[in-house]
Amino acid sequence: MARERGALAAKAVSPSDVQTGEWVRWKCQFGCGGFGSSLVCPPHSPTPGETRRMLDGYKRAVLFESPPGQAKSIAAELERELFLAGYYKAFGLGAGPCPLCETCTFEDGCRHPRQARPAMEACGIDVYATVRKQGFTINVVRTQRDPQHYFGLVLVE
Repeated sequence: MARERGALAAKAVSPSDVQTGEWVRWKCQFGCGGFGSSLVCPPHSPTPGETRRMLDGYKRAVLFESPPGQAKSIAAELERELFLAGYYKAFGLGAGPCPLCETCTFEDGCRHPRQARPAMEACGIDVYATVRKQGFTINVVRTQRDPQHYFGLVLVE
């Protein structure tokens, strides 16, 4: 399903293998220009503790690698497809800041609630540890010439 939506690779994983950490949110707060700018970014996104509790309520998930800028749209589409197939708990997470609006209207409510999804890292997921544990390649990007890898996660049931 994920590959049909544009994912480069996908793997079924156990949510218990998804790594979370309080430090991840700090990296958003102290280092990302998107902090506080939208509903899908900290401090508006779920905390690492809330994320861990959410993950613990699931038995299956799909981890996928996406082309640049497509993780959130793939996650939202896959979530919807799974929901319509009867997996009513399906929930997707993408990568990076929300691309849907130039300026977020979080004080008045989201204009795109069906498409807007938080990034894995915004919710305290250690993306590096999680994807490496599943055999995907990801490295720190040191220069603009270094390859960048983007990932999303859809919790299924």
